[in-house]
Amino acid sequence: MRTEGGGGGGHDLRHHGDAEVRDDGAALVDLAVNVRADTPPPWLREEIAGSLAGLAAYPDGRAARAAVAARHGLPVERVLLTAGAAEAFVLLARALKVRRPVVVHPQFTEPEAALRDAGHTVDRVVLRAADGFRLDPAAVPESADLVVIGNPTNPTSVLHPAAAVAGLARPGRVLVVDEAFMDAVPGEREALAGRTDVPGLVVLRSLTKTWGLAGLRIGYVLAEPGIVAELERAQPLWPVSTPALTAAEACVSPRALAEAGHAAHRVAADRAHLVAGLARFADRGVRVAGPAEGPFVLVRMPGAAEVRHRLRALGYAVRRGDTFPGLDENWIRLAVRDRHTADVFLKALSAALL
Repeated sequence: MRTEGGGGGGHDLRHHGDAEVRDDGAALVDLAVNVRADTPPPWLREEIAGSLAGLAAYPDGRAARAAVAARHGLPVERVLLTAGAAEAFVLLARALKVRRPVVVHPQFTEPEAALRDAGHTVDRVVLRAADGFRLDPAAVPESADLVVIGNPTNPTSVLHPAAAVAGLARPGRVLVVDEAFMDAVPGEREALAGRTDVPGLVVLRSLTKTWGLAGLRIGYVLAEPGIVAELERAQPLWPVSTPALTAAEACVSPRALAEAGHAAHRVAADRAHLVAGLARFADRGVRVAGPAEGPFVLVRMPGAAEVRHRLRALGYAVRRGDTFPGLDENWIRLAVRDRHTADVFLKALSAALL
């Protein structure tokens, strides 16, 4: 684990998994984007379609905001609806007056990119593969007044203990925890969403991953009312569309939560199947970072950049790892898919390995 100063380090912080799928328009099996396959479900599509009759009116987020608050047992003053979690990172970077932001890497790169775009100098705490990419709260500088960490973390799939993450909180510090994939963890264990006893806590949630709504853009912020008010002032008018508000309300309903819970258990089983298959290539240098707890796995292999190109030629898109600070060209990230897809992919990987 090491701390890095404010330079960008040469990483392409704006590169995301969708670029792997759409680069040349090829028909590829998508293991690069962390959106659950076969989503949104038909009932959710029907809910969203039903909202189209109301498009002549300006969006009214009150019902969706109240539904999200009820889902987490919070007052509505602690909830802010956003156009995906990515908007929340931009709002945090622009609205909060911070002097020394720190981002814990490897993780989703958009928080650091947003901070840099807003003129901030960003320090990094880089977790090491040799330590299992586990968090050591003592590695975060005491002077940091904004700390950003993912849980479970993209791309490492590490689920940090809630106590360790909450231990990063300090008076005068904003602690941002990206829980975009927490609903893919059975029981959402280690979640901080809904906690009001952690000072300066800001939890971000996305509804685009589990429900297949990346094109609709819907997420939310959970924070103390003062922070929510600051972020809301930085938002444009009507930032979340009527269809997205309808989706938000639907995705926190009891029916949806039950379905997400079942999906989380299915993803865990499918992930175990994929990891077991990857273990068969250990003698060829393939290593899975772990234990993986998210709907994706991080894999190290010799010559991963060339393997990735060979997989593409065989019809598979996987996420390159070298755009994440703390990783190099020998890493790739794989989204968890059903067992049949995993088995066919593993055959392709056997052919693609150097």
